[in-house]
Amino acid sequence: MLKYRNVCLLAIVGLLGACKVKKEIPQNRPMLAMPQKFTQQSDSLQVGLPVARVFFKDSVLITLIDSAINNNFDLQMALQKIEMARAGVRFTQGLGKPDLAGNFAIGQQKFGKYTFDGVGNYDTNFSPNITDKQKIPQPIVPDFYLGVQSSWEIDIWGKLKSQKASAAAKLLASESGKSLVVSELVAQIASAYYELLILDNELDFLEENIVLQERAVELTRILKQAGQANQLGVDLLNAQLLSSKALKIDVKQEIIDAESKINFLVGRYPQPIARPKVIWANVIPPKLTSGVPSRLLENRPDIKQAEYELLSTNANLFTAKAAFYPSLNITGAVGLQAFKALLFLNPSSFAMNTFGGLTAPLLNRRQIISDLMAAKADQKMAYTNYQKTIVNSFTEVYNQLNLIQNTNDMYDLKTQEVDVLRQSINNSSELFRSGRATYLEVITAQKNALQSQIELINLKKRQYGAVIGLYKSLGGGWR
Repeated sequence: MLKYRNVCLLAIVGLLGACKVKKEIPQNRPMLAMPQKFTQQSDSLQVGLPVARVFFKDSVLITLIDSAINNNFDLQMALQKIEMARAGVRFTQGLGKPDLAGNFAIGQQKFGKYTFDGVGNYDTNFSPNITDKQKIPQPIVPDFYLGVQSSWEIDIWGKLKSQKASAAAKLLASESGKSLVVSELVAQIASAYYELLILDNELDFLEENIVLQERAVELTRILKQAGQANQLGVDLLNAQLLSSKALKIDVKQEIIDAESKINFLVGRYPQPIARPKVIWANVIPPKLTSGVPSRLLENRPDIKQAEYELLSTNANLFTAKAAFYPSLNITGAVGLQAFKALLFLNPSSFAMNTFGGLTAPLLNRRQIISDLMAAKADQKMAYTNYQKTIVNSFTEVYNQLNLIQNTNDMYDLKTQEVDVLRQSINNSSELFRSGRATYLEVITAQKNALQSQIELINLKKRQYGAVIGLYKSLGGGWR
């Protein structure tokens, strides 16, 4: 008796000790102080980011984006992650509700002659207080059962509620992850598309120059035959022609790479991309204001994803803490049970049982403590990732704003350089005809002008890339 009382006392002390864990879960949205402006020159009057269809306006590009949203491989996988998270939410919706299961069982059992049940059943059959129907079959006792069973865990500490909150946050995080994939997808397709347009212009420019260089080589050969030029001039011009032809092949390969990239993003095999012919100098990148940094918290899907992941880990941390508390469970069963088939459906065969109890961990606290430590580390890691995402988002916008400004400045200077070098071609040709310049000076002027023109075309490509990068960095493209 004393031993039994000691065991009961130990169980009560264990239950009370388990309740010492403090129940709390942070619900406030963690905020990291952000600067008021991205740069001193940035515009903070932005109200909202335009959707991709309004921002880009090119019908061919919009068609490619729509096709990618329907067929892109990464986006399809992101959608399946959402379905997995949604399944998790549906599972947690059943937590805190009673389970109900039907049960139909037929069995038999033979008790030993010298067992408690065997002697009891034998003796019961001789009792004057039972009828013939109540006599237990011997030596094998059949058992027929049909009924329903139920179990219910009462959420007295909010543990199940926190599991639901974690699953809901994971679903929102997966949806934000899908938005992030869309945002990156739109930016990648737009960048590759405008790169393709610029490469078309670069290829046309090289082809025009190759024609001019071929004429120059042929003219120099004629002059050589007339004694007005030498083989050195022919060789230098021919070498420049070969260099331009090699550069043309390189640009063609870049066009193939850009088309293949777009096709892959759209989810199809390589094929030519139908596109309009545009004059690169007339391709003007759209203007975009940066707005205030705090709007990033509303626009950037990666920030939202990191925030929801943090909320999920907060809920998981509380679940780990609640594991120290006692669990209140109620179980019950209702049905028909008899040891004779003919009596199975008799109303007197109705049987039921109910049971309720508190259970608390006593000897497995080491495992619960380790789970709590892991949940705390996971929560801290999610918070650090949230901070990292915010700082990275601000840095991306800051870099893109400076890139736009510097690229525009370089483009203006390079335009002036191209004008100067074009004039140098005319000047060197005039000087050569008057005998005051050499072949090398003429060829150098032509080579520098060609290289400068190509660099100007590439700067136009960088201008578009910078604006698209800013659009993505501000959280555009996923709506």
